[in-house]
Amino acid sequence: MATTMGIEAAAQKLLNPNVEDFDVLLLDDVVTAAYSSTDPNRAMANKALIALQEMPDVWTKADAILERAQNPQSRFFGLQVLDDAIRTRWKVLPTEQRNGIKNYVVGKVIQVSSDEALATSEKVFLSKLNLTLVQILKQEWPHNWPSFIPDLVGSSKTSEVLCENNMQILKLLSEEIFDFSRDQMVTQKVKKMKESLNSEFAAIYHLCEFILDHSQRPSLLNVTLQTLQRFLTWIPLGFIFQTSLVETLLHKFFPEPMFRNDALDCLTEIGSLADLEPDYDPIFRKLFSGFLARLGNIFSPETDLTQPFENGSEDECIFIQRLALFLTGFLKAHLKALETPDTQQSLIAGLFYLVRVSEVDDVEIFRICLEAWHMLAHDLYQTESEFKRPGHLTSVLCLGNNGGATSAASRKYMYGPVLTGVRQVMIAKMAKPEEVLIVEDENGDIVRETTKDTDVIAQYKTMRETLVYLTHLNCDDTESIMLSKLTAQVNGTEWSWNNLNTLCWAIGSISGAMTEDEEKRFLVTVIKDLLGLCEQKRGKDNKAVIASNIMYVVGQYPRFLKAHWKFLKTVVNKLFEFMHEVHPGVQDMACDTFLKIATKCRRKFVTLQTDERVPFISELVDIMPSIISDLEPHQVQAFYEAVGCMLSDKGPAVTVDRAELLEKLMEMPNRRWKMIMEQANTDVESLVEPNTIREIIKILKTNNKTCGSIGSIYANQLQTFFMDVLNVYKVYSERISATIARQGPGATQLSLVRTLRSAKKEVLRLLVVFIEKSGPPEADPQAVAQGFIPPVLDPILGDYQRNIPNSRDPEVLTLFATVIDKLKGHILNDVPRIMDAVFECTLHMITVNFEDFPEHRICFFEFIRAINSNCFQALFNIPPEHQKLVVDSVVWAMKHTERNISDTGLNILHELLQNVGRTPSISQSFYQQYLLALIQDVFAVMTDRLHKSGFKMHATLLRYMFHLVQKNQVTVPLFDPPNAPLGQSNPSFLREHISNLLIQSFPNLTRSQVSKFVDGMFDLKMELPMFKTHLRDFLIQLKEFSVEDNSGLYGEELEKQKRQQLIAQEAHRNAVPGLLKPSEIIDEDL
Repeated sequence: MATTMGIEAAAQKLLNPNVEDFDVLLLDDVVTAAYSSTDPNRAMANKALIALQEMPDVWTKADAILERAQNPQSRFFGLQVLDDAIRTRWKVLPTEQRNGIKNYVVGKVIQVSSDEALATSEKVFLSKLNLTLVQILKQEWPHNWPSFIPDLVGSSKTSEVLCENNMQILKLLSEEIFDFSRDQMVTQKVKKMKESLNSEFAAIYHLCEFILDHSQRPSLLNVTLQTLQRFLTWIPLGFIFQTSLVETLLHKFFPEPMFRNDALDCLTEIGSLADLEPDYDPIFRKLFSGFLARLGNIFSPETDLTQPFENGSEDECIFIQRLALFLTGFLKAHLKALETPDTQQSLIAGLFYLVRVSEVDDVEIFRICLEAWHMLAHDLYQTESEFKRPGHLTSVLCLGNNGGATSAASRKYMYGPVLTGVRQVMIAKMAKPEEVLIVEDENGDIVRETTKDTDVIAQYKTMRETLVYLTHLNCDDTESIMLSKLTAQVNGTEWSWNNLNTLCWAIGSISGAMTEDEEKRFLVTVIKDLLGLCEQKRGKDNKAVIASNIMYVVGQYPRFLKAHWKFLKTVVNKLFEFMHEVHPGVQDMACDTFLKIATKCRRKFVTLQTDERVPFISELVDIMPSIISDLEPHQVQAFYEAVGCMLSDKGPAVTVDRAELLEKLMEMPNRRWKMIMEQANTDVESLVEPNTIREIIKILKTNNKTCGSIGSIYANQLQTFFMDVLNVYKVYSERISATIARQGPGATQLSLVRTLRSAKKEVLRLLVVFIEKSGPPEADPQAVAQGFIPPVLDPILGDYQRNIPNSRDPEVLTLFATVIDKLKGHILNDVPRIMDAVFECTLHMITVNFEDFPEHRICFFEFIRAINSNCFQALFNIPPEHQKLVVDSVVWAMKHTERNISDTGLNILHELLQNVGRTPSISQSFYQQYLLALIQDVFAVMTDRLHKSGFKMHATLLRYMFHLVQKNQVTVPLFDPPNAPLGQSNPSFLREHISNLLIQSFPNLTRSQVSKFVDGMFDLKMELPMFKTHLRDFLIQLKEFSVEDNSGLYGEELEKQKRQQLIAQEAHRNAVPGLLKPSEIIDEDL
């Protein structure tokens, strides 16, 4: 026994392949130890079981284990090894062994399932055994086991207990074939099994029908209904509509509580059958009316389900969920079929039931209902907008009383009462928008949100669209519901955080869906009531919730604020109040909302408004210190960004002195900067004190945000401290270098060094943003190239070149890529110097492997792309060895396994070849040195199976290079003339060279296949789409590609399809007022 021998000895004996008699009792002991949480030998026992499971012939012991094991877990282990053998070794087992396993499993299933007491006590084991049988069926049926279905049906009639288990097997079989087979069986096999199941379904159906008509055994009836539900999605329609099945489900089983949920599952599958012939519409109408009649006996459409759902049993809650699935599935599939005079009443009653179901407090159930409401609202809006469109009126009037306009109006009228209920549900359950940062936690406290819930964001998007459509369908009703709910908040009858939140989120979500006049009337009341509520309520949490809602609502209605200056001013001053409120999240929301309003209403702040002495911004910069006194640094930066946004407006109506206001705006950070610099003049060591470094970082970030929003006029501010910034950069660089020299490369992880590097990065980011935003008149490219570039070359470039790899900042590469992109030809003469400093040292960092320095990689290739696009000539003003390094680096990029880097490399190469072709003075020498190698490199990348996503560019490049040669645009020889045959030409040489290369690389290809492929490569008549097809066909012939998923080769077509879908969605969103958020709308007047 293992207890006396020890687990180790027991394991060794079990693992000995030469032992004839497998000791099942020993296995029991090992399994017991493995599953015991307190046994000291647990780890060793687990290891032994894994080793035993991996033994090739252990499956031959499965019958002994299943028959003699005392521990249930041992029997499950036996089934597991049998399952593994069936899945992985079945095809290689001799026929007699396969039959032996099959007969044993079938016999065991029958043995256990025929005895009711045994089947009940061994319920879990029987379920596992059934799964094993289904694994065998997937291998053997129908070709080697054609009698399986007739045998199963025949045996089912001998015993109700056996029949119940047979139904479980049929259910599993249907699930395996129709639901889970995609990744486990080849398509042809699945098709064969489906056809076989379909052809033999009559026998299965008659068995189900016999059971449903005659059995009195509840568990058998339930499993039969569950099995039937799995089959209903694919069986021939005759079995559903030309039999008594629907009547049986509806009148016999649905009314009975114990069968109701399973019967409803079957009815849901039938009701969701879509895209059928119109001949079936009357049947569906009858089904829907009959269902509602039966449902009416359970509860009425007026019944409030919220309490019954909250206090109900599990089965009752499941019933509500399945009712939601039935109603939504049926309405999505057959809405138009139900819009007839005979069924109109049933349709409306069904929709009222769905409104009641939508009200229950369950997120999943509500999301099911939401799909149907979105579909209905969208459909009704489409119908109405089609008949409001110019050009439709005449044709509609010609139709007389049956015209489309009448139909559109009557549809809206018919659904009117239901839509009122839907609006109330949507408003009461509105999901939280992304912009709201203040939430109630599980303890009922108001806190700042820490993570975004993507499910809630997606739900908000769908609810928002639904409510926008509903508002278009009846604006007055939406407004009336919202204002009545707001009144209930103000007078306290329905006051709660949740009620106020959902109401305000709903109010904010319909921005743009009303006309301007309707919006004005509505919002004046809303904002006044919310401001009054803020004054009325006491308590920090209450005020935080109300403040959050005020800020969200006003942030969603820039059109109203732009048209009503007094409201805009009141709102902004209220935001300034909230900036002193230290409750978590309030200040963040206040700054975010201020930035949003400043972006959308900037002109209102920089022009003189009615009854004002000066433009608002003039007052704002004077009182700014007191407004931002309680804000955190990141909030201060958002505030500066907002004011910079106002100052960015330079329209003709703007008369303020923007330069003067910028100077006033930056007074506080400039004053603090000046103090730091004065201290540094006395003692340079003060610059490297941690507190000073942090202060400098804050000042730089504030400047960065201001520069990003204000634009080119920021040049006036940069001039005031530009040289100081470079000196600070230089001091920090020297301090980092000295620390590394003293303490070695590990010094880059020291806290002080990391802080110094953060400050350097902020300098670089500020310069990047300034260059991006530069432009005339304040920052003309010529002036920037002359005044900005020379001073930065040594402090930044020299430092980058001298540093060790781990302390080089990738932002340096970003800065000079931006400089080249923005200043183009003005910087041409400096490019060799820039390349000399950054090119070779970065290349050494990133070519060691494909993983290290990921940020440097991306930035480096963006830098090369910028030179190639804007200063191509400069690439040939550098030493020849560096030119070769440039080409090598591009090739290395396109071989990269990171998709964004390989795509960048391919694009650079394409642009490089085009630039070379346009420059005769260098083209021929370039072709002679690089063209042949480039063709080979592109072929290598295309055929390595790791870069299928780049197929479009591979094809583009190969076509360009082959056609270049075929058109005789390469006049220098690509071959070695002394060793070439007489009369050799570039096209004939390339043809032969590529043919030999392919035959050597892919031995499975014949010479005729290669010859045909290469001929196509030189065919000048082939446009790119045809050339791609030619390449694709060739790749799929390769053995390496033939066994793989080659969808990547069709990536371009799939991306094009997705783009077209996105364009269509965007066009629709643009066409419906309110679907675009205010932040997504481009203001034409700014």
